[in-house]
Amino acid sequence: MALEHLQIYWWLIISVLGALLVFLLFVQGGQSMLLDTRNAMDRTLIVNSLGRKWELTFTTLVVFGGAFFASFPLFYSTSFGGAYWLWMLILFSFVGQAVSYQYRRKSGNIYGTRFYDWLLFINGCVGCFLLGVAVSMFFFGAEFTVRMGNILDPGSPVISQWVPSHGFEAIFSWRNWILGLAVLFLARTQASLYFMNNIAGDDRFFNLNKRRVLVNGVIFVVFFLAFTVLLWTYDGYNFTPDGWERLKGKYFYNYIEMWWCIVLWLIGVVMVLYGVLKSAFAKHYTKGIWWSGIGTVLVVLTLFWVAGYNNSAYYPSLIDPASSLTINNSSSTEFTLTVMSFVSILVPFVLAYIWYVWYKMDHKPITPSEMEGDGEHVY
Repeated sequence: MALEHLQIYWWLIISVLGALLVFLLFVQGGQSMLLDTRNAMDRTLIVNSLGRKWELTFTTLVVFGGAFFASFPLFYSTSFGGAYWLWMLILFSFVGQAVSYQYRRKSGNIYGTRFYDWLLFINGCVGCFLLGVAVSMFFFGAEFTVRMGNILDPGSPVISQWVPSHGFEAIFSWRNWILGLAVLFLARTQASLYFMNNIAGDDRFFNLNKRRVLVNGVIFVVFFLAFTVLLWTYDGYNFTPDGWERLKGKYFYNYIEMWWCIVLWLIGVVMVLYGVLKSAFAKHYTKGIWWSGIGTVLVVLTLFWVAGYNNSAYYPSLIDPASSLTINNSSSTEFTLTVMSFVSILVPFVLAYIWYVWYKMDHKPITPSEMEGDGEHVY
């Protein structure tokens, strides 16, 4: 298989993992609602509903980063090694999540459940927002340079150089805020949809989540529309035989030229809206999470595709356009990508296993009676 085909294939794998990660962020979205859930039993139901899924989100995030490291190592060294404040904040928030689920209800917890609820809340808000910021940099760029010749410099063999703020400038960019907030409120919306499907509480709790679906869904749509308009009118980098050029509406043209992307984008948007509106206004609809979840995966897939395909720079440099990263100039060698391609054949089996485990854990909704006592399944 030619190197170019392998690069396209592995960007597809990255896209699938990224899309699944955004969907699974409903775990973080649910955690972000813990502090404004005043009823103690409601909080326990929420934590235990999410406690059966948090490891899927965490594992997908790790695999996403690992796949980037193996297939596009120059991105890994540039972004993870350069914007380290951004990634460290994300990492610490997820560490707090793992600790909370393990110790929240354990005997000998001297801090109380409220302390761990705060850690889960921080991970829910910070994790979603900063991951949205990180993805936004795929379109709106980052302040770095790449000098491959530096590897021969014994005094400073550093290929990628970042501005001194090392990621803080991305966190405070208003463009990145738009997608960061869109991801946060999408996660909150899907969390409420998931609770309606997974928790068999009373009508009060179900109606509470119906209201949350509507409120968070409306806010998400506002930020998503703002991001879409900004993305489709933004001057993106387009690679030509003569070098890089700034092209007005680059990502909009990518959607048009790769017609399957706009088709999947429209289908995904319709599915998300259907899941949200049907759940918010129907009397007792519980399947909205699947409509919204599948729609989210489709939309995010197209975002990754327009970022990386069609002569695009998936990691534009705002300082030096020639330093921008593409799937062609940042990938591993043909041998490495070929070997990993054989390993990737196992991916469908892993996905099938995840589906099976999900089904077994969720074949019946959680009830308040299950939360009584201190069984090992209670978080």
